[in-house]
Amino acid sequence: MIITKKALPRRTFLRGMQASLALPLLDAMVPAATAWDKTPAKPVPRLNFVFIPMGCDHSRWTPPDSPKLEELSPILSPLEPLRDDLIVFTNFDLKNAYPGTHSTSNAAFLSAAFAKHTESSDYYLGTTVDQHAARQLGKDTQLPSLELSMDLLQTVGQCNNGYACVYQNNLSWSSPTDPLPSEAHPRMVFERLFGAGGSVEDRQAALRERASLLDWVREDVARLKAKLGQGDRARVDGYLNSIREVEREIQRAEATAADNPLPDLDRPQGVPAAYADHARVMFDLQRLALQGDITRVITFQLARELSGRTYPEVGVPDPHHPLSHHGNDPEKVEKISRINKFHVSLFAEHLQKLRDTPDGDGSLLDHSVLLYGSGMGNPSTHDHDNLPILVAGGSSCGVRGGRHVKFDQGTPLANLHLTLLDRVGVYMDAFGDSSGKIDDLFEAAPV
Repeated sequence: MIITKKALPRRTFLRGMQASLALPLLDAMVPAATAWDKTPAKPVPRLNFVFIPMGCDHSRWTPPDSPKLEELSPILSPLEPLRDDLIVFTNFDLKNAYPGTHSTSNAAFLSAAFAKHTESSDYYLGTTVDQHAARQLGKDTQLPSLELSMDLLQTVGQCNNGYACVYQNNLSWSSPTDPLPSEAHPRMVFERLFGAGGSVEDRQAALRERASLLDWVREDVARLKAKLGQGDRARVDGYLNSIREVEREIQRAEATAADNPLPDLDRPQGVPAAYADHARVMFDLQRLALQGDITRVITFQLARELSGRTYPEVGVPDPHHPLSHHGNDPEKVEKISRINKFHVSLFAEHLQKLRDTPDGDGSLLDHSVLLYGSGMGNPSTHDHDNLPILVAGGSSCGVRGGRHVKFDQGTPLANLHLTLLDRVGVYMDAFGDSSGKIDDLFEAAPV
């Protein structure tokens, strides 16, 4: 790597044996005329979609009717420190998800498309919103998009009401016939983000010989930091420390895997045993991928439809899916709300870390638009109305937080997808069953 007084290219990598490390956004990456003064580097927009299954307890999700988000509901309360960065929506729907199943809830969430009713390989859906974004935002990144989940999804054939399992297993589709599989194993994600190639066996052998992937780029890091200003050096150090901590967490999980003779059937072996720890590592990997501009588009299935996962850490030993068929039983509904709140708390931690991560003239949260929600409303009736949906971050993209937007009638979720694409510079006339954009809810996009 050769560094001069010219601005660093945004796609600068540090390379070593079996490692290729992208850099975070540095002030030294601004145009050469100003690269070495105090002009901050210009950020890029990102999109991050987080899916939760089986709807919510609306009584504890929905905020008061006030347009200003002055008070958060019990389920959303973990987001209180980030209230000004949130828009909570009421009355979005997914009409193309009917007749109402778990499979179509998952399939329609990012596609707003009708899933062909089939148990075979002639499945047909639609290109998802993340992949429309990736075609443009991903032109200059190492990965056009990143698809992640928390569960092993190895089932095939018919999974739910005569629908092929592919609809339930995959959030992202690059075309109506091409689902994109997600990865749930942190080690596999880590090596995809930072590995430089070679066989799996070669990389694992190298890892056994050296303590950390970062050791492979140590000399390149030293040469880089010698040429950077104080602020950029601190930014690089923070980024590298975050990578090392995630790597250590993965190593700790792998080291304890042998002591767990009965792992969860849905949980890949070698990941953190606790659900929350696994989710935190996966969220941390997303943050690093966005910070290093390895990708600008991420989808994450925080749990899957039909999940039988239990949540004893929040006092819910009952499997999630059977519990979701609550029939308005107060005890079951209250347990669903605990699961909902637990998922929100993990998302809140992710948002806080994005806010704490400098990026150009603001934070990673300012320059990232995140959509969190479900393709199902009331799980007991399998409806797709009044979906639990919120948007976070994205102030640099014209997203104005601190609001509760309640539509007078059911409004296509596709309208929000279409609008968020517009916010990040991806322009389409229509998407799915959209009836128009909702630009009046946002500030003008920056020039």
